[in-house]
Amino acid sequence: MAQEFSRTQRVGGQIQRELAQIIQQELRDPRLGLVTISAVEVSKDMTHAKVFVTLMNPEQDVAETLKVLKKASGFLRRALGKRIVLRVLPELHFAYDSSLDEGTRVDALLKTVAAESKGDEE
Repeated sequence: MAQEFSRTQRVGGQIQRELAQIIQQELRDPRLGLVTISAVEVSKDMTHAKVFVTLMNPEQDVAETLKVLKKASGFLRRALGKRIVLRVLPELHFAYDSSLDEGTRVDALLKTVAAESKGDEE
């Protein structure tokens, strides 16, 4: 019987859950703001993890947030090591997940098209 999820996917999910808690409860940086972890992709050799973050505040600076997270990556990795038992804990690389922005943009475009078509019918 085939496995439903690979080990890298299971580890990525665990890292995502634990990082979300660590950032929310233990990371004290006023520049960070509201950050959510949307996904974690772990490399096949489990030495690198790409962490995708989404910003909940539209006025928040993406570059500054990624800079803060990169600077705190040592602390975050050490805190992860206390919560997750792995032989090698992946190095964390942070990237901005723009899918929420894209979804909002597409939704606005669809509303515009719907409003225009409604205006044409009248």
